[in-house]
This record gives sequence, structure tokens and C-alpha cells, in this order.
Amino acid sequence: MSVDPKKAATTGQEKMLTSPEQQALINEVRRLIGPQSGKASIFCSDACISRYLRARNWNVKKAAKMLKVTLKWREEYKPEEIRWEDVAHEAETGKIYRSNYIDKHGRTVLVMRPSRQNSKSTKGQIKYLVYCMENAIFNLPPEQEQMVWLIDFQGFNMSHISIKVTRETAHVLQEHYPERLGLAILYNAPKFFEPFFTMVKPILETKTYNKVKFAYSDDQNTKKIMEDLFDFDQLESAFGGNDDTGFDINKYADRMKEDDKKIPAFWTTGNTPSSVPTHVPSLDSSRLDSNTGDGSDNEKLDSFPDLVVDTGIINPNQ
Repeated sequence: MSVDPKKAATTGQEKMLTSPEQQALINEVRRLIGPQSGKASIFCSDACISRYLRARNWNVKKAAKMLKVTLKWREEYKPEEIRWEDVAHEAETGKIYRSNYIDKHGRTVLVMRPSRQNSKSTKGQIKYLVYCMENAIFNLPPEQEQMVWLIDFQGFNMSHISIKVTRETAHVLQEHYPERLGLAILYNAPKFFEPFFTMVKPILETKTYNKVKFAYSDDQNTKKIMEDLFDFDQLESAFGGNDDTGFDINKYADRMKEDDKKIPAFWTTGNTPSSVPTHVPSLDSSRLDSNTGDGSDNEKLDSFPDLVVDTGIINPNQ
């Protein structure tokens, strides 16, 4: 359903613009941030600027300001230079990893298991999360720019929640990875977590809220949804699939090291995703859970990380 751009700001819905209109706004943001060189130039593709514009409801000045903050962060934090050896110790338990399968829309899948948190270092946890995000983005096909999060709550309890890590995670994901989350499935979340999620609903945009779905292994509707999204022969058994191979840190390390070797070329050739994003039909929130979202007048980013739990992790953001 199209949305009247003049009403978009008050309904909390995203403006619907034609391609020429979008390109004009992208060009204006590019003018406001000024000439970029090196990695910053590669990062600031039309697709990238479009994501920042969507995160700010196509407000050029706000999008430009947000993008400038990210460019400064990337220059200082250097996320593209993090390598497997820098974060291997954080990955040992399989608390976050990129699966070896994608969903039927071609989206990269990040599996998260908050109960497997193995570190007390906020700095280390965030660094590993950033590494995982960069790797997931690196592995997106040219026509896709969003990813899926599969969050397995097996063994999860209140002791796995860290407010400090959650805040830092929310900050990084919201400010520097806008519009990267396509869907987050919270699989077999304990009963105490749903009320917690509902509590933060007022601070989430409708489109963000609707990206987060609760799913349960004993629910037939959940099974249907998972079948629509994934090839069950590839999907892990923990999420109802037929693959019971399990996480192998040694095999995963080999995969990541191979990807690391390709990173330098990526940032010198400008092999960035297509400037024409693929829009995947969104799931009706009532299909995986009974929650529905309302519009919000507050300016916020796709804040799935605000919900999230540790970087171990479920940090809600987009």
C-alpha cells in the first residue's frame, strides 16, 4: 500500500518515492557529506545512502548527519580490518555465526545463541558482533542488502542478559548498520521474554517491530512460516530443519579465514551491493505471534537491538 509522503512523518510509515525522487535525495546527501576517498568512497554507494535515508524517513539533513557519524566511526574503529584471529576466542561456543545457507530470498542468515555467551568483555563482544555483521554483509548477493537473524533461546535465562552490552550493541547496530535487518526470528523464547519485548514496543518503529517474530517449535503455523523461508534440508534441526550437523568451530574458522583473504580486494575494487535494493514481502506479525504494531511519531532508527540481549545475542536492531 502506498503512503502519502506528506503524511509519512506523522504516521510513522516510510515515504514511498519514485526512483528519480530517491536518486535526487541520494545525490543531495552525497553533496552534504562532501567528497569521499578510499574506503569511504566505496562505502558511500547509492544503496548505502539510500539505507540511511530510509532510516531517517528520507530526511536529507538527518540522513547526512547520521552517515557522517558512521564514516567517522568506521575511520576510527576500522571494522573492515577486523580478522578472525582478532575475535576467534569470542566465537568458540557458537554464540553468533553466519550459517552456510541463505533463506529463499537470498538473505544471509546469522544464527545467535545468547545462552552460549562466553565472555565478560563488552569490548570483545561488540568487536565480534561487528565482525559478524561485516562478514554477513560481505556475503550478501548483489541484489540483496538485508539479512535474517535466527535467535535460538535454548538454555537461555535471565543471567544471560547484560544491560551494558545491550546498550552498546543497540548503539552500534542502530547508528552504523541501518536497514540491514530483514527479519529476526526469536525461536522458543522463554515466557518471560515476550512481556519484556512488548514493553519496549513504544520505542520501536512499526516497521522495526514487525520484523521481529516469535516462533515456537510446537506451533504448526511456525513450521509453515519456516518452510516458506528456508530449505528444510539445509536448515538446522534446532529451528525445525533436517540438518543436525551442529556447529563446528574448526570448520567455521576455515570459512572465516577464507573470507578474510578476500576482504582487501573488496575494499579496493568497490565491489559493493547493487544500488537497487530487493524488497522482500514482509510477514504479517500475526502469523508468527499475536502482536501487532502501531505507528510512532518519534524519530528512531530500525532499532531491533534495543531489545536485544547480549551480544551473545539478541540485540534488537535492524
